[in-house]
Amino acid sequence: MSSCFLDEETFCQCCQLFLQHSHSLCDGWSWEQVKGSEEGYLRKTALGTGRTRCNQDQQGTSSDQHQERTFSLSFHNDDDDEDDGAVCCIQEENSSSSVVQYEYHILYSCSYQTPVLYFRASTLEGRSLCLEEVWDSVHPNYRQRLQHRPWDTITQQEHPLLGQSFFVLHPCRTEEFMKPVLKAALEEHRQVNYIVTWLSVVGPVVGLDVPLSYCTQVPEPPHTPSSSPQPPSSSPQPPSSSPQPPSSSPQPPSSSPQPPSSSPQPPSSSPQPPSSSPQPPALGTKPG
Repeated sequence: MSSCFLDEETFCQCCQLFLQHSHSLCDGWSWEQVKGSEEGYLRKTALGTGRTRCNQDQQGTSSDQHQERTFSLSFHNDDDDEDDGAVCCIQEENSSSSVVQYEYHILYSCSYQTPVLYFRASTLEGRSLCLEEVWDSVHPNYRQRLQHRPWDTITQQEHPLLGQSFFVLHPCRTEEFMKPVLKAALEEHRQVNYIVTWLSVVGPVVGLDVPLSYCTQVPEPPHTPSSSPQPPSSSPQPPSSSPQPPSSSPQPPSSSPQPPSSSPQPPSSSPQPPSSSPQPPALGTKPG
């Protein structure tokens, strides 16, 4: 797959291969068909941790106080880390960690010719998280990279198929990070499933982890040029019918020798006069 863009047919093929592996892992992905339409999307629900600030909202803090957020730094050692280094975590003092239910949708964007990740998040009590809380839930490692253009990366808009309010990772940067990945795979002759590679990059930003087995066991869909051999396979038919005229052309030469076969008849009749010429001399002997 050399292009950083994705056509809709290839998108569906990638989703089909993605779902086959998901079902083998019981990973929770499913294909949802829109009623009365041929369009659909990948869907998954999962539980994760998020940062909520409902306590201060319920206390009726003003918008100015709401924007003035303080941060606290905490360090902890990760036992699984080979370097045994300290990991810095940024936590907001006016937010608390809680269990959040996420619902992820993967759709195809005809405008950008790329997949798009829509999602929504809510507490176990059913309250939907606001955009600020969603940004608070983004891991600091990703938030620092996206902080200079946050509203162009994670926005809130209407779901194109359901008409409901969803958060979305804007696809404007998909080409930016997919192009070098696909180029390297092409140079190394490695198969790449676009959905798997793309989701491995954007999923962790919003708490969606992709197991490593997707990258190693989900194959690349067959290229669309694989269906093109049909025209070449039918093209030999005209040459096979072209020999017919040469096969009929020998008929005139076969009839042409007939005149020469009749031409020897005159020479065969010409010797008859000489055979009758000796008769007069034979009659002349009687009087003598």
